[in-house]
Amino acid sequence: MESTGYLGEAMNKKIWKKTAAVLAIVLLAGCNTTVSTDQNSEPAKIETLDKNHKIEDEPMYGKTIPIGYNGGLCTSAPGVAKAMGYFEEEGLDVEVVSAQAKVEAIGTGKVKLVTDHIATLLVPTVNGVSMTFLKGAHTGCKSLYVLADSGIESTKDLIGKTVAVPDGIGNSDHNIAMRFFSNDNIDPSELQFKQVETSAAVLAMQNGEVQGAVFSDQFAEEFVENGTLKIIRSLTYDEDFKKEPCCVHAFNADFVKENPLIAEKMVNAIKKSSNYIANNTQEATQLLFDNNWASGDFDQAVRMMNSYNWEVTNEMADTSLKDIIEDYKTFGLIDKDKKTEDIMTAVWRPID
Repeated sequence: MESTGYLGEAMNKKIWKKTAAVLAIVLLAGCNTTVSTDQNSEPAKIETLDKNHKIEDEPMYGKTIPIGYNGGLCTSAPGVAKAMGYFEEEGLDVEVVSAQAKVEAIGTGKVKLVTDHIATLLVPTVNGVSMTFLKGAHTGCKSLYVLADSGIESTKDLIGKTVAVPDGIGNSDHNIAMRFFSNDNIDPSELQFKQVETSAAVLAMQNGEVQGAVFSDQFAEEFVENGTLKIIRSLTYDEDFKKEPCCVHAFNADFVKENPLIAEKMVNAIKKSSNYIANNTQEATQLLFDNNWASGDFDQAVRMMNSYNWEVTNEMADTSLKDIIEDYKTFGLIDKDKKTEDIMTAVWRPID
């Protein structure tokens, strides 16, 4: 694949583990019904909220709800929802707080909502962190890059070589890379993975220390444009990945259990935000810059925002989560004896 093809398409489109079992109860849209589950017991049972249950009865009613955000373009829908007043329209008061260690922040309840890669959040959730996914976020954002003049044209050419995964072994870059190879019928054990910081990984390729690297498309774009790098596999552009939601909106499970009506309203606000971003990308990007949630080249940020599909459906997220769970079982990241249906019941609570 030629790197210019990827860029052309992008420009034109727009804590840790708890020993207790996770219990999550989530309101299903349109009715006073919730789903509860215990990861270590029988599949979820449908329960009905007391007909007298009101949002005023929920512990967080009238209180400020902290939501975690680290300033990334691709995780910006909740921030945009705050800036656009969509939470306020739903009668909610939210505060955007810095959350770099997102898994710990959401699992301990320090924040009630984070948006991040499925590749980051899924395994901790399966392992017991108090977290549940209520909505898919968007597609895209990361790819596998090699030097443009390396002679490497496909994942097959990386067999026996080393790939840099900037956020470390067992984290999102590593998990994403393994799926690239697995989807090409290559056992990830046939190559090496090494943690190299993003800022040093291009030089590491030029020095021969590694032969490929997983980068965000935003970081790598300038290196593709100047002829240094090219994409050989991509969440953003490849047919087998570009319709997959790469990220989800994850809520603290105890918060959802205790505040199902508030959780539904939060999802409504995020849906409004995602729709706004999809149809007003430049204006949404300006909001990020105005709130110091984004920096750098504005036009490039708009291009990146346009490269994501912000209007993913629950059906898309459902399919992707099942596929990812099956892959992670193969990699040994999730117990292969766990039934996918039970895992889905435990982690995925879509609100329509």
